[in-house]
Amino acid sequence: MILWPILALEVWDIVRAMARMVIPPPQGVPMIPDHPNWSWHEYGMRVGFWRIKRMLDDLGVRPTVTLNARTIEDYPRAADAVLEAGWEFNAHSYEQMPMHKLKDERAVIDKSLKIIGDFAGKPPRGWFGPGLTQTYQTIDHLAAAGVEYIGDWVLDDQPVHLKTTGGQPMVALPYNYELHDIVMMAIQHHPSEVYKNRSLDYFETIYAESHETTRIMAVAMHPYLSGSPHRIKYVRETFEHILSHPGLVCWDGEQILDWFLKESPAPKPRKKKGGGKKKRK
Repeated sequence: MILWPILALEVWDIVRAMARMVIPPPQGVPMIPDHPNWSWHEYGMRVGFWRIKRMLDDLGVRPTVTLNARTIEDYPRAADAVLEAGWEFNAHSYEQMPMHKLKDERAVIDKSLKIIGDFAGKPPRGWFGPGLTQTYQTIDHLAAAGVEYIGDWVLDDQPVHLKTTGGQPMVALPYNYELHDIVMMAIQHHPSEVYKNRSLDYFETIYAESHETTRIMAVAMHPYLSGSPHRIKYVRETFEHILSHPGLVCWDGEQILDWFLKESPAPKPRKKKGGGKKKRK
């Protein structure tokens, strides 16, 4: 069994409506600037990130860090800490804005990959869409730009090969919305202990199934949620319990991708059959 820990670092621009709200605006009308909700996210990057990092360092866990490229510009200390820790850099667009609202999707993809690649010393191999968003063209743009895997899809417990119009290889690593701190805490509004309870219930099933074939369990964290003082102990206890089991590895996205491609090489693109009748000489 493979445990895939994912930590998302995002930039919420104060000039736009906040992607998430912990407190509803007066009369239900979003106000800009939205200082209450913007500062809630800011707490995550100023405090929650470091709380999660201490936990992961204590446990020896190396996560995939999916980050808006603008994080490197706006939160350089956090970006430096990720680099020094040797954690995987995964691209999460430039800033937290749906792919559907971008004027030039490919240009933003290229910009994001360059900023992260220049900072990390190598281009990121993986991508998560902001808000998990994709247009019909996103995967093709990503493949053409050199991205090797995406993490937005939740359609399997194992990696799967994807087809692209250009024929470039692309893999979907199995993500998870059920154990997603945004889903559980900011959307479903569960109490803090549900993070641990649901994760361990999920783990029991996946772990049992992994005795027959490999299973992957993705666990997503955001600093403003999982890094909150009333949640972090449940996040730590979840990891401690899972990591105590034999026959389990804790890998980042690159490690999972390399393992999968070794076990299941990318299929060669099929040649298109020619149409029409042959001309007579």
